[in-house]
Amino acid sequence: MNSNDTNLNSETVQTAKKFSLNIEHIAKDKKISHMDAVLDYCFVNNIEPDTVGRLITKGLKEKIEANARELNYLERQAQLPI
Repeated sequence: MNSNDTNLNSETVQTAKKFSLNIEHIAKDKKISHMDAVLDYCFVNNIEPDTVGRLITKGLKEKIEANARELNYLERQAQLPI
């Protein structure tokens, strides 16, 4: 692996972090789900939603999945009582 590969990876991680933070702010400010925030971001910035998949971090993916389960888009998983 050369130094260009390392720089590319660190830039991609930084971009993904910034994207996720933007989505968090949109979801909080507009009081919408994270999936709707991604779609809103894409609409405002005139980009196709299928191009932002690589920018979605693990944490953001988990939040989108949790929102989808709450809205019954995905089957609920069994949860242990706490």
